[in-house]
Amino acid sequence: MTLTEKEALAPDAPLEADSPPAEEGNPTRVVQLVVALVLITGVFIALGWGYLLLFIAILFAIVMLHELGHFITAKRAGMKVTEYFVGFGPRLWSVRRGETEYGVKAIPAGGYVRIVGFTSTEEVPEEDEARAYRQQPFHQRIIVASAGSAMHFLIAVILAFILVFTYGQSTNNVKVLSIDHWGGKTTPAAMAGLKAGDVIVSIDGKGFTDTNSVTDIIARSTGKQLTIGVERDGKVVYLTATPESGKGISVDHKALADHGYLGFTTGGYATKSVSVLGSPGAALSTMWNVADQEVNGIGQVFSPSGLSSMVHQLTNSKYAQTVANNPQLAPRASSIVGIANLGAQSEQAGLASVLILLIAINIVFGILNMLPMIPLDGGHVAIAGYEWIRTKKGQPYYRADITKLFPVAAVFIALLAFVSLSAMYLDITHPLQIPH
Repeated sequence: MTLTEKEALAPDAPLEADSPPAEEGNPTRVVQLVVALVLITGVFIALGWGYLLLFIAILFAIVMLHELGHFITAKRAGMKVTEYFVGFGPRLWSVRRGETEYGVKAIPAGGYVRIVGFTSTEEVPEEDEARAYRQQPFHQRIIVASAGSAMHFLIAVILAFILVFTYGQSTNNVKVLSIDHWGGKTTPAAMAGLKAGDVIVSIDGKGFTDTNSVTDIIARSTGKQLTIGVERDGKVVYLTATPESGKGISVDHKALADHGYLGFTTGGYATKSVSVLGSPGAALSTMWNVADQEVNGIGQVFSPSGLSSMVHQLTNSKYAQTVANNPQLAPRASSIVGIANLGAQSEQAGLASVLILLIAINIVFGILNMLPMIPLDGGHVAIAGYEWIRTKKGQPYYRADITKLFPVAAVFIALLAFVSLSAMYLDITHPLQIPH
Protein backbone atom coordinates (compact mmCIF):
# COMPACT_ATOMS: atom_id res chain seq x y z
CA MET A 1 0.00 0.00 0.00
CA THR A 2 1.24 3.41 -0.83
CA LEU A 3 0.17 6.46 0.88
CA THR A 4 1.45 9.67 -0.69
CA GLU A 5 -1.08 12.35 0.27
CA LYS A 6 0.66 15.71 1.10
CA GLU A 7 -0.32 16.97 4.50
CA ALA A 8 -2.23 19.87 2.99
CA LEU A 9 -4.49 19.52 6.01
CA ALA A 10 -1.95 21.35 8.14
CA PRO A 11 -0.07 24.13 6.33
CA ASP A 12 2.41 25.92 8.53
CA ALA A 13 2.68 29.16 6.57
CA PRO A 14 1.58 32.10 8.72
CA LEU A 15 -2.04 33.00 8.27
CA GLU A 16 -3.41 36.47 8.71
CA ALA A 17 -6.40 36.99 10.94
CA ASP A 18 -9.49 36.73 8.78
CA SER A 19 -12.06 38.09 11.20
CA PRO A 20 -12.21 39.62 14.68
CA PRO A 21 -11.89 37.06 17.46
CA ALA A 22 -15.11 35.62 18.75
CA GLU A 23 -16.11 36.70 22.23
CA GLU A 24 -14.16 34.66 24.75
CA GLY A 25 -16.04 31.56 25.82
CA ASN A 26 -19.18 32.60 23.92
CA PRO A 27 -21.65 30.03 25.33
CA THR A 28 -24.05 30.29 22.38
CA ARG A 29 -21.33 29.42 19.89
CA VAL A 30 -20.21 26.53 22.11
CA VAL A 31 -23.74 25.12 22.15
CA GLN A 32 -24.05 25.53 18.37
CA LEU A 33 -20.73 23.74 17.85
CA VAL A 34 -21.74 20.86 20.12
CA VAL A 35 -25.12 20.53 18.41
CA ALA A 36 -23.47 20.49 14.97
CA LEU A 37 -21.03 17.77 16.06
CA VAL A 38 -23.87 15.68 17.50
CA LEU A 39 -25.91 16.03 14.28
CA ILE A 40 -22.93 15.11 12.09
CA THR A 41 -22.17 12.10 14.28
CA GLY A 42 -25.82 11.02 14.14
CA VAL A 43 -25.91 11.22 10.33
CA PHE A 44 -22.73 9.15 9.98
CA ILE A 45 -23.99 6.52 12.41
CA ALA A 46 -27.41 6.39 10.71
CA LEU A 47 -25.69 5.77 7.37
CA GLY A 48 -23.53 3.05 8.92
CA TRP A 49 -20.40 5.19 8.59
CA GLY A 50 -19.56 5.32 12.30
CA TYR A 51 -16.09 3.82 11.87
CA LEU A 52 -15.40 6.15 8.94
CA LEU A 53 -16.23 9.15 11.13
CA LEU A 54 -14.00 7.76 13.88
CA PHE A 55 -11.11 7.41 11.45
CA ILE A 56 -11.60 10.97 10.16
CA ALA A 57 -11.51 12.15 13.78
CA ILE A 58 -8.24 10.25 14.27
CA LEU A 59 -6.77 11.99 11.20
CA PHE A 60 -7.78 15.36 12.68
CA ALA A 61 -6.10 14.41 15.94
CA ILE A 62 -2.92 13.49 14.05
CA VAL A 63 -2.92 16.84 12.25
CA MET A 64 -3.42 18.78 15.47
CA LEU A 65 -0.64 16.80 17.18
CA HIS A 66 1.59 17.87 14.29
CA GLU A 67 0.70 21.47 15.01
CA LEU A 68 1.14 20.87 18.72
CA GLY A 69 4.76 19.98 18.02
CA HIS A 70 5.31 23.40 16.44
CA PHE A 71 3.30 25.09 19.20
CA ILE A 72 5.19 23.58 22.13
CA THR A 73 8.66 24.09 20.71
CA ALA A 74 7.90 27.66 19.65
CA LYS A 75 6.53 28.50 23.11
CA ARG A 76 9.56 26.94 24.81
CA ALA A 77 11.87 28.97 22.57
CA GLY A 78 10.10 32.18 23.62
CA MET A 79 8.56 32.87 20.20
CA LYS A 80 5.20 34.60 20.01
CA VAL A 81 2.40 32.21 19.04
CA THR A 82 -0.85 34.03 18.38
CA GLU A 83 -3.22 31.29 17.10
CA TYR A 84 -3.85 27.56 17.46
CA PHE A 85 -6.93 26.57 15.45
CA VAL A 86 -8.81 23.54 14.21
CA GLY A 87 -10.12 24.27 10.71
CA PHE A 88 -9.87 27.32 8.45
CA GLY A 89 -12.08 30.23 7.41
CA PRO A 90 -14.55 32.08 9.66
CA ARG A 91 -14.28 31.49 13.39
CA LEU A 92 -17.02 29.40 14.97
CA TRP A 93 -15.66 29.71 18.48
CA SER A 94 -12.47 30.82 20.14
CA VAL A 95 -11.02 31.71 23.51
CA ARG A 96 -7.90 33.72 24.31
CA ARG A 97 -5.44 32.57 26.93
CA GLY A 98 -2.63 35.05 27.35
CA GLU A 99 -1.31 36.04 23.92
CA THR A 100 -2.65 32.95 22.13
CA GLU A 101 -6.12 32.44 20.72
CA TYR A 102 -7.43 28.85 20.62
CA GLY A 103 -10.51 27.87 18.66
CA VAL A 104 -12.45 26.21 15.89
CA LYS A 105 -13.10 27.51 12.37
CA ALA A 106 -15.81 26.67 9.87
CA ILE A 107 -13.92 24.70 7.19
CA PRO A 108 -12.93 21.28 8.60
CA ALA A 109 -9.83 20.85 6.43
CA GLY A 110 -7.23 20.43 9.16
CA GLY A 111 -5.70 23.06 11.39
CA TYR A 112 -2.79 25.44 11.92
CA VAL A 113 -0.62 27.28 14.42
CA ARG A 114 0.48 30.88 13.73
CA ILE A 115 3.98 31.85 14.82
CA VAL A 116 4.90 35.52 14.41
CA GLY A 117 7.55 36.25 11.79
CA PHE A 118 7.68 32.78 10.28
CA THR A 119 9.05 34.20 7.00
CA SER A 120 11.28 37.14 6.13
CA THR A 121 8.46 38.77 4.14
CA GLU A 122 5.92 38.92 6.96
CA GLU A 123 5.22 42.31 8.49
CA VAL A 124 5.68 42.17 12.26
CA PRO A 125 5.03 44.95 14.79
CA GLU A 126 8.29 46.41 16.07
CA GLU A 127 7.54 45.35 19.65
CA ASP A 128 7.15 41.69 18.55
CA GLU A 129 10.19 41.48 16.26
CA ALA A 130 12.54 40.23 18.98
CA ARG A 131 10.25 37.21 19.53
CA ALA A 132 9.67 36.50 15.83
CA TYR A 133 10.65 33.10 14.48
CA ARG A 134 13.09 34.67 12.02
CA GLN A 135 15.04 36.36 14.83
CA GLN A 136 15.71 33.18 16.77
CA PRO A 137 19.01 31.23 16.81
CA PHE A 138 19.57 28.73 14.03
CA HIS A 139 19.09 25.65 16.22
CA GLN A 140 15.77 26.94 17.60
CA ARG A 141 14.41 27.57 14.11
CA ILE A 142 15.41 24.07 13.03
CA ILE A 143 13.76 22.52 16.08
CA VAL A 144 10.50 24.45 15.64
CA ALA A 145 10.27 23.87 11.87
CA SER A 146 10.94 20.12 12.15
CA ALA A 147 8.85 19.55 15.29
CA GLY A 148 5.70 18.69 13.31
CA SER A 149 7.39 15.85 11.45
CA ALA A 150 9.14 14.74 14.64
CA MET A 151 5.71 14.42 16.22
CA HIS A 152 4.58 12.15 13.38
CA PHE A 153 7.59 9.89 13.84
CA LEU A 154 7.00 9.80 17.61
CA ILE A 155 3.37 8.80 17.04
CA ALA A 156 4.52 6.10 14.61
CA VAL A 157 6.97 4.68 17.16
CA ILE A 158 4.31 4.60 19.89
CA LEU A 159 1.81 2.88 17.58
CA ALA A 160 4.48 0.40 16.46
CA PHE A 161 5.27 -0.40 20.10
CA ILE A 162 1.56 -1.02 20.80
CA LEU A 163 1.35 -3.20 17.68
CA VAL A 164 4.32 -5.47 18.45
CA PHE A 165 3.57 -5.67 22.17
CA THR A 166 -0.06 -6.64 21.51
CA TYR A 167 0.19 -8.76 18.37
CA GLY A 168 3.87 -9.63 18.07
CA GLN A 169 6.39 -8.60 15.43
CA SER A 170 5.31 -9.01 11.84
CA THR A 171 7.42 -11.29 9.69
CA ASN A 172 7.60 -11.43 5.91
CA ASN A 173 5.80 -14.78 5.88
CA VAL A 174 2.25 -14.82 4.51
CA LYS A 175 -0.74 -16.45 6.20
CA VAL A 176 -3.36 -18.14 4.02
CA LEU A 177 -6.86 -17.07 5.00
CA SER A 178 -8.82 -19.01 2.40
CA ILE A 179 -8.63 -20.62 -1.02
CA ASP A 180 -10.34 -18.62 -3.79
CA HIS A 181 -13.10 -19.87 -6.08
CA TRP A 182 -12.63 -19.16 -9.77
CA GLY A 183 -16.12 -20.10 -10.88
CA GLY A 184 -16.07 -23.79 -11.75
CA LYS A 185 -12.29 -23.79 -12.17
CA THR A 186 -9.91 -25.27 -9.59
CA THR A 187 -7.25 -22.80 -8.56
CA PRO A 188 -3.52 -23.66 -8.60
CA ALA A 189 -3.50 -23.24 -4.81
CA ALA A 190 -6.25 -25.84 -4.39
CA MET A 191 -4.52 -28.24 -6.77
CA ALA A 192 -1.28 -27.86 -4.81
CA GLY A 193 -2.99 -28.71 -1.53
CA LEU A 194 -2.63 -25.27 0.07
CA LYS A 195 -5.02 -24.87 3.04
CA ALA A 196 -6.46 -22.06 5.12
CA GLY A 197 -4.22 -21.48 8.12
CA ASP A 198 -1.00 -22.36 6.27
CA VAL A 199 1.92 -19.94 6.51
CA ILE A 200 4.05 -19.52 3.38
CA VAL A 201 7.69 -19.31 4.52
CA SER A 202 9.62 -19.75 1.26
CA ILE A 203 9.35 -20.06 -2.52
CA ASP A 204 11.91 -22.12 -4.42
CA GLY A 205 13.94 -22.41 -1.22
CA LYS A 206 14.26 -18.67 -0.64
CA GLY A 207 12.78 -16.63 2.19
CA PHE A 208 11.25 -13.19 1.73
CA THR A 209 13.02 -9.85 1.99
CA ASP A 210 9.87 -7.78 2.55
CA THR A 211 6.12 -8.12 2.91
CA ASN A 212 5.51 -7.71 -0.83
CA SER A 213 7.88 -10.48 -1.90
CA VAL A 214 5.31 -13.29 -1.99
CA THR A 215 2.83 -11.52 -4.27
CA ASP A 216 5.67 -10.12 -6.42
CA ILE A 217 7.21 -13.56 -7.01
CA ILE A 218 3.85 -15.15 -7.82
CA ALA A 219 2.86 -12.23 -10.09
CA ARG A 220 5.91 -12.60 -12.32
CA SER A 221 5.88 -16.42 -12.42
CA THR A 222 2.94 -17.12 -14.72
CA GLY A 223 3.31 -20.64 -16.12
CA LYS A 224 6.39 -21.39 -13.99
CA GLN A 225 6.24 -24.19 -11.42
CA LEU A 226 7.11 -23.00 -7.92
CA THR A 227 8.10 -24.99 -4.84
CA ILE A 228 6.33 -23.43 -1.88
CA GLY A 229 7.52 -23.96 1.69
CA VAL A 230 4.52 -24.02 4.02
CA GLU A 231 4.47 -24.08 7.81
CA ARG A 232 1.60 -26.31 8.93
CA ASP A 233 0.98 -27.69 12.44
CA GLY A 234 4.49 -26.73 13.50
CA LYS A 235 6.18 -28.44 10.56
CA VAL A 236 7.34 -27.23 7.15
CA VAL A 237 5.96 -29.05 4.11
CA TYR A 238 6.74 -28.38 0.47
CA LEU A 239 4.07 -28.01 -2.22
CA THR A 240 4.36 -27.35 -5.94
CA ALA A 241 2.08 -24.93 -7.79
CA THR A 242 2.09 -23.09 -11.11
CA PRO A 243 0.65 -19.54 -11.14
CA GLU A 244 -1.94 -18.79 -13.81
CA SER A 245 -2.70 -15.46 -15.45
CA GLY A 246 -5.63 -13.58 -13.91
CA LYS A 247 -6.79 -12.36 -17.32
CA GLY A 248 -10.49 -13.14 -17.73
CA ILE A 249 -10.88 -14.26 -14.09
CA SER A 250 -13.02 -12.48 -11.50
CA VAL A 251 -13.04 -12.95 -7.73
CA ASP A 252 -16.01 -11.49 -5.84
CA HIS A 253 -16.97 -9.63 -9.04
CA LYS A 254 -13.51 -8.00 -9.25
CA ALA A 255 -11.44 -8.62 -12.37
CA LEU A 256 -7.90 -9.83 -11.75
CA ALA A 257 -4.90 -8.29 -13.47
CA ASP A 258 -2.95 -9.95 -16.28
CA HIS A 259 -0.20 -11.49 -14.15
CA GLY A 260 0.33 -14.62 -12.09
CA TYR A 261 -2.04 -15.82 -9.35
CA LEU A 262 -2.27 -18.98 -7.27
CA GLY A 263 -5.81 -18.31 -6.09
CA PHE A 264 -5.67 -17.82 -2.34
CA THR A 265 -6.60 -14.97 -0.03
CA THR A 266 -4.03 -13.84 2.50
CA GLY A 267 -4.85 -13.19 6.12
CA GLY A 268 -2.02 -10.74 6.56
CA TYR A 269 1.50 -11.56 7.60
CA ALA A 270 2.56 -14.05 10.24
CA THR A 271 3.90 -12.70 13.52
CA LYS A 272 6.33 -13.85 16.17
CA SER A 273 6.00 -13.12 19.87
CA VAL A 274 8.20 -10.40 21.36
CA SER A 275 9.33 -9.98 24.97
CA VAL A 276 8.87 -6.74 26.89
CA LEU A 277 12.59 -6.01 26.60
CA GLY A 278 12.54 -6.82 22.90
CA SER A 279 9.51 -4.63 22.15
CA PRO A 280 11.38 -1.32 21.60
CA GLY A 281 13.73 -2.88 19.07
CA ALA A 282 10.88 -4.72 17.36
CA ALA A 283 8.85 -1.49 17.23
CA LEU A 284 11.71 0.40 15.57
CA SER A 285 12.23 -2.49 13.13
CA THR A 286 8.51 -2.50 12.26
CA MET A 287 8.55 1.26 11.75
CA TRP A 288 11.65 1.00 9.57
CA ASN A 289 10.03 -1.67 7.36
CA VAL A 290 6.91 0.44 6.88
CA ALA A 291 9.02 3.55 6.19
CA ASP A 292 11.06 1.67 3.59
CA GLN A 293 7.90 0.64 1.73
CA GLU A 294 6.42 4.13 1.91
CA VAL A 295 9.58 5.88 0.71
CA ASN A 296 9.71 3.51 -2.26
CA GLY A 297 6.02 4.15 -2.88
CA ILE A 298 6.45 7.94 -2.80
CA GLY A 299 9.33 7.66 -5.24
CA GLN A 300 7.25 5.51 -7.60
CA VAL A 301 4.23 7.84 -7.52
CA PHE A 302 6.29 10.96 -8.35
CA SER A 303 8.47 9.20 -10.92
CA PRO A 304 7.76 9.77 -14.64
CA SER A 305 6.27 6.27 -14.92
CA GLY A 306 4.15 6.84 -11.79
CA LEU A 307 2.75 10.15 -13.07
CA SER A 308 2.13 8.54 -16.45
CA SER A 309 0.25 5.72 -14.76
CA MET A 310 -1.90 8.24 -12.88
CA VAL A 311 -2.80 10.00 -16.14
CA HIS A 312 -3.66 6.60 -17.63
CA GLN A 313 -5.94 5.86 -14.69
CA LEU A 314 -7.65 9.24 -15.08
CA THR A 315 -8.33 8.65 -18.77
CA ASN A 316 -9.07 4.92 -18.70
CA SER A 317 -11.78 3.89 -16.26
CA LYS A 318 -11.23 0.18 -16.84
CA TYR A 319 -7.54 0.44 -16.04
CA ALA A 320 -8.28 2.59 -12.98
CA GLN A 321 -10.65 -0.07 -11.63
CA THR A 322 -8.09 -2.79 -12.28
CA VAL A 323 -5.51 -0.87 -10.25
CA ALA A 324 -8.06 -0.21 -7.50
CA ASN A 325 -8.73 -3.95 -7.23
CA ASN A 326 -5.03 -4.82 -7.51
CA PRO A 327 -3.02 -2.02 -5.80
CA GLN A 328 0.25 -3.85 -6.34
CA LEU A 329 -0.21 -3.49 -10.11
CA ALA A 330 0.74 0.20 -10.28
CA PRO A 331 1.62 3.02 -7.83
CA ARG A 332 -1.24 5.27 -6.82
CA ALA A 333 -1.45 8.15 -4.40
CA SER A 334 -4.16 8.25 -1.77
CA SER A 335 -6.11 11.37 -0.80
CA ILE A 336 -7.83 12.10 2.50
CA VAL A 337 -10.92 10.38 1.03
CA GLY A 338 -8.89 7.30 0.17
CA ILE A 339 -7.16 7.23 3.55
CA ALA A 340 -10.53 7.32 5.31
CA ASN A 341 -11.78 4.51 3.04
CA LEU A 342 -8.69 2.42 3.74
CA GLY A 343 -9.16 3.12 7.44
CA ALA A 344 -12.71 1.77 7.33
CA GLN A 345 -11.48 -1.34 5.51
CA SER A 346 -8.65 -1.78 8.01
CA GLU A 347 -11.11 -1.59 10.88
CA GLN A 348 -13.01 -4.50 9.38
CA ALA A 349 -9.74 -6.43 9.00
CA GLY A 350 -8.89 -5.87 12.68
CA LEU A 351 -7.07 -3.52 15.02
CA ALA A 352 -3.64 -4.67 13.84
CA SER A 353 -4.44 -3.50 10.30
CA VAL A 354 -5.65 -0.14 11.63
CA LEU A 355 -2.42 0.32 13.59
CA ILE A 356 -0.29 -0.52 10.55
CA LEU A 357 -2.24 1.97 8.42
CA LEU A 358 -1.87 4.71 11.05
CA ILE A 359 1.87 4.03 11.29
CA ALA A 360 2.12 4.37 7.50
CA ILE A 361 0.08 7.60 7.49
CA ASN A 362 2.30 9.22 10.11
CA ILE A 363 5.49 8.17 8.36
CA VAL A 364 4.26 9.52 5.01
CA PHE A 365 3.13 12.82 6.56
CA GLY A 366 6.45 13.13 8.37
CA ILE A 367 8.54 12.43 5.28
CA LEU A 368 6.55 14.64 2.91
CA ASN A 369 6.58 17.55 5.33
CA MET A 370 10.39 17.49 5.42
CA LEU A 371 10.84 17.81 1.66
CA PRO A 372 13.08 20.89 1.16
CA MET A 373 10.49 23.04 -0.57
CA ILE A 374 8.33 25.88 0.73
CA PRO A 375 5.65 25.96 2.05
CA LEU A 376 6.52 22.59 3.64
CA ASP A 377 8.36 22.42 6.95
CA GLY A 378 11.42 21.05 5.18
CA GLY A 379 11.52 24.20 3.06
CA HIS A 380 11.80 26.36 6.18
CA VAL A 381 14.53 24.05 7.52
CA ALA A 382 16.41 24.41 4.22
CA ILE A 383 16.07 28.20 4.29
CA ALA A 384 17.34 28.35 7.87
CA GLY A 385 20.32 26.21 6.90
CA TYR A 386 21.08 28.32 3.84
CA GLU A 387 20.97 31.53 5.85
CA TRP A 388 23.25 30.04 8.50
CA ILE A 389 25.78 28.99 5.86
CA ARG A 390 25.69 32.40 4.14
CA THR A 391 26.16 34.37 7.38
CA LYS A 392 29.78 35.39 7.84
CA LYS A 393 31.32 35.67 11.27
CA GLY A 394 31.06 39.20 12.61
CA GLN A 395 28.54 40.21 9.92
CA PRO A 396 24.77 40.81 10.27
CA TYR A 397 22.70 37.66 9.95
CA TYR A 398 22.01 36.90 6.28
CA ARG A 399 18.33 36.91 5.27
CA ALA A 400 17.34 34.90 2.21
CA ASP A 401 14.90 36.47 -0.23
CA ILE A 402 12.30 33.71 -0.32
CA THR A 403 10.37 35.49 -3.07
CA LYS A 404 12.99 34.13 -5.49
CA LEU A 405 11.77 30.64 -4.61
CA PHE A 406 8.15 31.40 -5.46
CA PRO A 407 8.33 30.28 -9.14
CA VAL A 408 9.87 26.93 -8.15
CA ALA A 409 7.42 26.58 -5.28
CA ALA A 410 4.54 27.31 -7.66
CA VAL A 411 5.61 24.43 -9.93
CA PHE A 412 5.96 22.15 -6.91
CA ILE A 413 2.56 23.14 -5.55
CA ALA A 414 1.00 22.64 -9.00
CA LEU A 415 2.45 19.12 -9.17
CA LEU A 416 1.28 18.41 -5.65
CA ALA A 417 -2.19 19.76 -6.46
CA PHE A 418 -2.40 17.58 -9.59
CA VAL A 419 -1.47 14.45 -7.64
CA SER A 420 -3.77 15.32 -4.72
CA LEU A 421 -6.82 16.19 -6.82
CA SER A 422 -6.25 13.21 -9.13
CA ALA A 423 -5.96 10.94 -6.10
CA MET A 424 -9.18 12.33 -4.65
CA TYR A 425 -11.04 11.83 -7.93
CA LEU A 426 -9.81 8.24 -8.22
CA ASP A 427 -10.55 7.55 -4.54
CA ILE A 428 -14.15 8.63 -5.12
CA THR A 429 -14.71 6.91 -8.47
CA HIS A 430 -12.47 3.86 -7.99
CA PRO A 431 -11.78 3.28 -4.27
CA LEU A 432 -8.66 1.28 -3.47
CA GLN A 433 -9.18 -2.16 -2.00
CA ILE A 434 -6.79 -3.52 0.62
CA PRO A 435 -5.41 -6.87 -0.62
CA HIS A 436 -6.58 -9.75 1.59
